[in-house]
Amino acid sequence: MKAYVIRSYGPPDVLELTDVDTPAPGPGEVLVRVRATSVQPYDWHHMRGEPYVARLMGGTVGPRRPRIGILGADVAGEVEAVGAGVTAFRPGDGVFALLTQGGFAEYVCVPEGALARKPGNLSFEQAAAVPMAAVTALIALDLGRVQAGHEVLVNGASGGVGTFAVQLAKAFGAEVTAVCSGRNADLVRSIGAGEVVDYTKEDFARRGRRHDLLIDIAGTRALPACAQVLKPRGTHVVVGGPAGRWLQPVRHIMGTLAASPFVSQRVVTAQVAYGEKARGDLMRLTDLVEDGDVTPVIGRTYAFGELPTAVAYVERGHAAGKVVVTI
Repeated sequence: MKAYVIRSYGPPDVLELTDVDTPAPGPGEVLVRVRATSVQPYDWHHMRGEPYVARLMGGTVGPRRPRIGILGADVAGEVEAVGAGVTAFRPGDGVFALLTQGGFAEYVCVPEGALARKPGNLSFEQAAAVPMAAVTALIALDLGRVQAGHEVLVNGASGGVGTFAVQLAKAFGAEVTAVCSGRNADLVRSIGAGEVVDYTKEDFARRGRRHDLLIDIAGTRALPACAQVLKPRGTHVVVGGPAGRWLQPVRHIMGTLAASPFVSQRVVTAQVAYGEKARGDLMRLTDLVEDGDVTPVIGRTYAFGELPTAVAYVERGHAAGKVVVTI
């Protein structure tokens, strides 16, 4: 099979399209023919090995070279074969999953418990836009204990996570204010934002209005400023922060948590679960998608041979919605 293999850190051209052995499903595993994947900051951070501090923290970023051989966390495709003991799926089933690796390839083996059935009203390309971004947004809203009538502020509303956060908050009955650039204002209004703040013209932290929940994806303001847009018992969910070679976004996230005892609001971080731990969230999202409450926003689509170009585009940090790659 064809796959993009990464052997060293660097720019997108370190992603080498090459022939590798097609994996065989073991007991409890499912071989998925990948029809589409998506690109997100998770991928280029692992490609670059940045921020450098992450190389000292263990996990999937190695100190000298990548611990992941084939990147790609979002997978949508068809079941090709099943291993011994698999009962929930059979060849031909449409599925999707959130993994730590393997999506930038024609085939991937997935534990049965990590797979969810693809929403019936989505194409493979649309389904590939869902897993990481939508699960992250759903976790953020769960952490924020959003309820009907709540006022939710989404900072970074036009990106992958943001477009899902706006739609999910609206689906849960909240009033949504979106922070994004003016060029994406119509987009976020079309998916449910009642009010839009153009960050190029206005500082959302100086508007005087207070909200029940801030979903902070962009991480453009420090905690004291963000506290000014929340009600005294509101919740600040930290999703991300500005990119950087050495410390960011880790410094922003850790700094926000360190300052949290000095504000009255609750401050938490959205930690994404992968594999089998993500399956329940994917199933919840499938219900919301099939009910018409959530629709993936796809900004650009690339062919498999253009995947490094897609990664370079996402790395620039201005993609609206999701960037999807067809395989």
